[in-house]
Amino acid sequence: MRAVRRAAPPVVVFGLAIGAWYAVSLLVLSPDERFLLPPPHDVVRVGFLDRYNLSELLRALRLSAGVAMLGLAVATAVGVTAAVVMSQARWLERSLYPYAVVLQTVPILALAPMFGFWFGFGFFSRVLVCVLIALFPIIANTLFGLRSVADQHHDLFTQNGAGRVARLLKLQFPAALPSILTGLRIAAGLSVIGAIVGDFFFKQGQPGIGILIELYRQRLQSEQLFAAVILSSLFGLVVFWAFGLLSRWFVGRWHESARGGSGWG
Repeated sequence: MRAVRRAAPPVVVFGLAIGAWYAVSLLVLSPDERFLLPPPHDVVRVGFLDRYNLSELLRALRLSAGVAMLGLAVATAVGVTAAVVMSQARWLERSLYPYAVVLQTVPILALAPMFGFWFGFGFFSRVLVCVLIALFPIIANTLFGLRSVADQHHDLFTQNGAGRVARLLKLQFPAALPSILTGLRIAAGLSVIGAIVGDFFFKQGQPGIGILIELYRQRLQSEQLFAAVILSSLFGLVVFWAFGLLSRWFVGRWHESARGGSGWG
C-alpha cells in the first residue's frame, strides 16, 4: 500500500497529461493541422514500433549519452578539485569563486560557436559544452558541504593534532557527501541537456539525439520528433533517478536529506 500511495500521484498526473494530449490532438486540431501535435499512439507506432526509426534513435541516444557521461565525469573531477582548493583558504575562494559564477552566467549558446571555431565541430566540443554547463553545481554544492562542518568537530580534530589532509579526508569529505551528491544529481541532468545542445551546433561525425531532433524538425516528421524528445526526457529521468539511488546508497538513512519522502530515490 505504501508503494501504491507513492506511485499513484505521478501515474494520475501522467494519465491526465495523456488525456489532455489526446484532447488537443483529436478535438482541437483539424486533420490538416494534426502534424503540429500528433496523437500519442501515432508517436509510439512511428517512433518506437518502427524498427528503423527505433534503431536510429537508439544509436543517436547512445552517442549523446556517452558525451553526457564523459562531460559529467570531467566536470566532477574539475569541480570537486576546485572546491577543495577554495575550501582551504578564504582568499582562494574570493579569488576563484567569481569565475565559477561567470561560467554559470555566460549563456552556453553564445560560447558554443566559439568552441567550434577553436576546437572543431566534433566530439571534443560537445564534451566541453557538457563540462561547462555541469561544472558550477558541483563546485557550489561541494564547497558548501566542505564549509558546513561544525566548529566543534574542527576543534576536536585540532585537539587531536590532525593535519590538513586528515581533516579533509576524515571530517570534511564525509560531512560534505550529501551536498556533493546533490550537486552531482543536478549536474547529471544539466550534462544531458548540454549533450543535446551541443548536437545543435556540432554536427560532425555520428548524429546525436539533438541532431536527429533538428533533422526531424526540418523534415516536418512530427512523430519522430516527439519520439526523440520523449526518449531524451526518459534518458534524463533515468540519469536523475540513478544518481538518486547512488545518493541513498552512499548516504543511507543517517542524513535528513534521505528522509524527505519525495519518492525520487
